[in-house]
Amino acid sequence: MTVQSTSSGLSTGWRTPAVVLVVGSIIAMVSFGPRSALGFFLTPMSQDFHWGRDVFSMALAIQNLLWGVGQPFAGGLADRYGANRVLITGTLLYAAGLALMSYSTNGAMLDLSAGVLIGFGLSGASFTIVLGAFGKLLPPEWRSIAFGAGTAAGSFGQFIYSPVAVALIDKFGWQSALVIFAVVTLIVVPLAMALASPRSATPSSAAPAPTQSFRQAISEAFAHRSYVLLVVGFFTCGFQLAFTTVHLPSYLVDRGLSAEVGGWTLATIGLFNIVGSLASGYLGGRMPKRYILSTIYFARAASILVFITLPPSTATTLVFGAVTGLLWLSTVPPTSGLVATMFGVRWMAMLFGFAFFSHQVGGFLGVWLGGVVYDYAGSYNPVWYLSIALGVVSAVINLPIREEPVVRAAAAAA
Repeated sequence: MTVQSTSSGLSTGWRTPAVVLVVGSIIAMVSFGPRSALGFFLTPMSQDFHWGRDVFSMALAIQNLLWGVGQPFAGGLADRYGANRVLITGTLLYAAGLALMSYSTNGAMLDLSAGVLIGFGLSGASFTIVLGAFGKLLPPEWRSIAFGAGTAAGSFGQFIYSPVAVALIDKFGWQSALVIFAVVTLIVVPLAMALASPRSATPSSAAPAPTQSFRQAISEAFAHRSYVLLVVGFFTCGFQLAFTTVHLPSYLVDRGLSAEVGGWTLATIGLFNIVGSLASGYLGGRMPKRYILSTIYFARAASILVFITLPPSTATTLVFGAVTGLLWLSTVPPTSGLVATMFGVRWMAMLFGFAFFSHQVGGFLGVWLGGVVYDYAGSYNPVWYLSIALGVVSAVINLPIREEPVVRAAAAAA
């Protein structure tokens, strides 16, 4: 009933479904773009301030962790007070973090700006909040395409911002590039008004009252072997993505390639991720999701092994970017789909939030270990090999997952 009235309201005002879809996609693109390009600031900042790579890595590791911690709370606030309020607050924190990052001359300031402010800012300004607004504001026939478009828009932001970051750093310097990113990010503030969603309403008396509390849902999920395997496997996804995003540009420079190659490689990842995510969502409705996840994790491990074994070249790096892009966020549709299959949609956001937290813990370790291991060993190879091993492990542990609803005592008695 709430969705129906919301949708009819949209159709009679300026916020038509098309406007909401376009504006929401722009917000997803603008918010995800700077975050995906921060790895290009590792080398210039470390050189200017004579830091080891562990300093920059720690700040972005904190960012990944706090993004994961804050995401469930941001989603709850969006449900309660409206997505536009959360998006505006998150954007202001995000922009402040980018601006302060340009003045960060020591590790503590970098941890505060790139770590705390941007981390919590992302939890309120990321594309997950946009997707939640789509679910509230758009009629049912628009939702499927809107969810796909919102996710793809975030990837397109990575495609756009990666080469732009390299160009801005070359032309204006890394400090000015960060300030420009901060100013552009503020465009989300006025755009967020198009995603003003109604506050949570009291459920209709015609709807059945929920029979499971959130504590019962948590206990049930973590006692379910398949859910635990899914959450553990998602840790690997975060580890691989965060390490690649932050350290790949510097790794390529170390191997004799230019910064521009790193920019176009991350852009290629973002572009091909659009295809990979849509394909994964399509296949998830036609074949077992556990097989999709297992294939993705194993293919990632194989692609990394081939990439670090071959001699460095622009061609092989761009091919690696394309393959990685196809496998990048393609884990999200089958992972969220498995949560819904096993436990239903009543507590889906919360239970997927725990999986996302595992993902971000993996991201924290991927970024941090990358810097620490490089400073200790003078090479990223140990972390690449660890990433390969984690990919194989996740490929294996996803296979026993049971894709069926849990059997609850009350349901069985009925």
